[in-house]
Order: sequence, then structure tokens, then C-alpha cells
Amino acid sequence: MIPGVTNLKTESNTSSGRNSVRIIAGTWRGRRINFPDIPGLRPTPDRVRETLFNWLQHNVAGARCLDLCAGSGALGLEALSRGAKELVFVEQAVAAARGLTEQLTRLGVTGRAQVMEMGATRFLRTPAQPFDIAFLDPPFGREALAEYFPMLDTGNWLKEGGLVYLENEKAAGVPVLPPHWEMLKSKAAGEVGYHLARVGSREQ
Repeated sequence: MIPGVTNLKTESNTSSGRNSVRIIAGTWRGRRINFPDIPGLRPTPDRVRETLFNWLQHNVAGARCLDLCAGSGALGLEALSRGAKELVFVEQAVAAARGLTEQLTRLGVTGRAQVMEMGATRFLRTPAQPFDIAFLDPPFGREALAEYFPMLDTGNWLKEGGLVYLENEKAAGVPVLPPHWEMLKSKAAGEVGYHLARVGSREQ
């Protein structure tokens, strides 16, 4: 969820007062997923998600994934569509979190996914169960990635060799990673910078 950036929204269903995103591939390919019309809530653009999941194409199936600052849930839902084994969505906006829960019920995947209605910082202070893939798309302008990196790292939220998707303002440049993380990919589209990193061994 990225408050303050509204010009990158995907197609909007104005008649219902709700917005929607399209699942690009997998079980729900082409399906439109609605999310509440909350000011500033912006899902990752279609073309960025398509590139991201091309990067992840051999890693998603069977993976345990975290969608932090989930918003519309577009990233996590795309992963589920492509065969992710388990998804944890973290979203503090009540309407967005409950809308996402309803969406999961309609899709029949409540056994593979759960929505944590809380802020990302609060979630990262709970006991960790390591993930294979994490999606980090926090609000712009708050340097949230710099706040979450040490919590993810020292909290053992990510498996060694795990992959981390990072989305930030293009103007902010490439995020500075923890020493044992490796930047694999880095691109930009419009105002959005998007990146893929891998978690290495702390013993290196």
C-alpha cells in the first residue's frame, strides 16, 4: 500500500466505487480482483508484476511467501495463482485487510493464506517462521524499507537463499541492503523502482 501515489493505479471500476487488478497468469489468469477505494492505495502496476514474476518463475511454486504492506494483495494473489504453497498478507488498513479476506474466501484458498490485520512493524516483532519469498511494497516517502530490513534480517524472517522483492520511489535510488543480501535485479517504470534481492549466509 503506497499512500500519496495515485497516478499509477490500474484500471478502475468507477460504477461500483471499487478498483480492480488483473491476475496475470496461473490458476486465476485474467481474473479481476477488487479492492476498496481507499485514498492512496496503489497496487503494483501490471507490467511491473509481469516482470517480477518472470524473475520468480522458477521459485514461486511450492513457496511460503510474505506480502508485507499488502494493500490490494495483488502480489500475494499473483503468487497464489502461480502455485505458492502458503501466503501471509500483512495489512493495517481495516477495509483493505477485510476486503482481502473476503477475496480469499471467494477464491477458496483460505487454507493456503491468512490476512494479518496489523502494521508491518508490529508483525515483524512477533515470533518468526521463515519465508522463501517476501514482497516489500511499503508506503513511499517514509524510508520504510530501511526500517524493515534489519527487522526481517535479525528476526530470521527469511530463509538463507530466500528472495526479497523491493518496491520504492524511483527517485530514492537502489535500496541499500544488509551486508549479506545480494541485489539480483533492479529496474524502474514510471515513478516506481523495483528490485529483487537474495539473502545470503550471515557467515560469509
